[in-house]
This record gives sequence, structure tokens and C-alpha cells, in this order.
Amino acid sequence: MARAAAVTSPTPLSAAGDRSGAVLARLQLMVTRKLDGLLQGDYAGLLPGPGSEAGESREYRPGDDVRRMDWPVTARTTMPHVRRTVADRELETWLAVDMSASLDFGTGRWLKRDVAVAAVAALAYLTVRGGNRIGAVVGTGGPGTMLRLPARSGRKEAQGLLRAVAGAEIRPGRSDLGALVDMLNRPPRRRGVAVVISDFLAPPQQWGRPLRKLRVRHDVLAVEVVDPRELELPDVGVLPVVDPESGELHEVQTADPGLRRRYAEAAAAQRGAIAAELRAAGAAHLRLRTDRDWLLDMVRFVAAQRHARTRGTTR
Repeated sequence: MARAAAVTSPTPLSAAGDRSGAVLARLQLMVTRKLDGLLQGDYAGLLPGPGSEAGESREYRPGDDVRRMDWPVTARTTMPHVRRTVADRELETWLAVDMSASLDFGTGRWLKRDVAVAAVAALAYLTVRGGNRIGAVVGTGGPGTMLRLPARSGRKEAQGLLRAVAGAEIRPGRSDLGALVDMLNRPPRRRGVAVVISDFLAPPQQWGRPLRKLRVRHDVLAVEVVDPRELELPDVGVLPVVDPESGELHEVQTADPGLRRRYAEAAAAQRGAIAAELRAAGAAHLRLRTDRDWLLDMVRFVAAQRHARTRGTTR
């Protein structure tokens, strides 16, 4: 598995103390201003979602959900039709947030953990602005260290959820991402939105099946958090690296072009396997990087989803 971790990292957004509250407040203000500019007007969430109220029918297009087929109209017109539905206004959004030790790493503007917390802030805002409820399950590394935060509506409740996620104590080791995702399947809930936030470095066979099971009942979004050093190594001579999960320290000679090429190839194969597993599960896929404007990438994703909705498909 391709992964490099720098010995030193930027100060995380989730640092303890009064500064944490001030940073989170600025983060929420930034999210609010940016997303309000995009989402003026009609109610819209991060994923359009099919809703449950019946609407008009239209002709079937490749990519439409066959579960929405309007068989009476199809029989009457002899052309396949699907039923449009109006989005529910009181849905639940559940987050599965992987806060394993591997997210305490970053060589860009942010730690991966910071980007994960920022994604939670944006998702919480998008959910509660429509009067909907949001809840979360959080994996904090190692077995038996998962936290469940009940789904509630309202800005104060969303802020409390964000503080709980940001302040979660990270333990050594890796959370079982498959078990974390499976927590969203129990107990069974009415159709809604499920979001999985992780670097997805756990083997795909561990989390792929629970994700496919989740997709049967919910609209699923996978937010993949990536650092550029997980994709390629710079030529900086001898680079000390540490595995954040095991604490093992190594020195890597990055001046070797063969090593850098093999690392990039392995990283590309790894990310390709992750993307393929997410596609197979039917999840929408949003990649956020620590060296990019994560909020702009999220805004573009929301805009693309809204555009796709007007064309009759969300992917």
C-alpha cells in the first residue's frame, strides 16, 4: 500500500482549547458564505435524491434508476418512462467519519483530518439549512472505538455534532471501515442520504460489501480525503517518513527516479482500485485534497449534482 507520512504536520483544526472553538467558528462562517452563494433559491441538498412524493413522468434515459419506472405510462405509450419525484423536506443524513490515525497527516495546506472535519461542517450546513436531521458514527482508530451521535435537526445541534467530531480522541491503529459503514445499516432507517468520509486506505474488500448494502436503501456519497504525497514523492533527497498508525520511522531516498516511479504507479493502482469499488457500490464520489481549495471542490460537486438533476440523472 502506497503511503508516506511526514514527521511534522500543520497544526490541526481540531486542536484542543479555546482556539479550537474559534477555528471551528471561522470554518462554519466560511462554509456558510460560500455555499449560500451557490445555493440561493430552491431547496437543494448535497445529493439531489429521488425523494418520495410522486411527480411527473418523463421518458427513460440511460442511467435512470429502474426502480422509478412508471409502468402504467410505459404500457400506455409503449415507450419506457420513469416517475419524477419531489425531494423530501425532512430527511436524515448520516455520516460515517473515519478518523483513523492515518488522517493525522498532511503535507499541503491542511491535515487530512482537517479536511475531513471541514467536510463534516459543509455537510452539516447543507443538511440543516433544509430543516433536515443529521447524525454521525465516528471511528477513532482501533477496535471498539466507534462513537455514535444521534440524528438531530437545527443549527445548534449541528454545531454540537461538529465539535464532537473535531474533538474526538484519536487512538493508535486503524478503524474498521467496513464495520463503521455497517453501523449506518443498523437499525434500518427510512430512505435518506449516507455519507462516508475517509481516506479509504483500508482494503476495498473490507468496506465494499457494506457500502453496496448501504446503497440499496440510501443515496450514498463517498468523500475521499487525499494528500499529494500519497500520490507521488518529490525529489528531496533522504526523506524521513513515519507510519501514523504504527509509529514506525523510515528514511526514503527520494532522489532515486525508479523508486519515485514505482511509488507513483502503486499509488495510482491503489486509487484506481478505490474508485472502482466505489463505482461498483453505486456511490457518488467526491475527492478532496489537502493541497487544494476543498470548499471550491465541494461547491463544484454540488453544482454538478444540480446540473445532473436537471438532466434527469445524478451521475
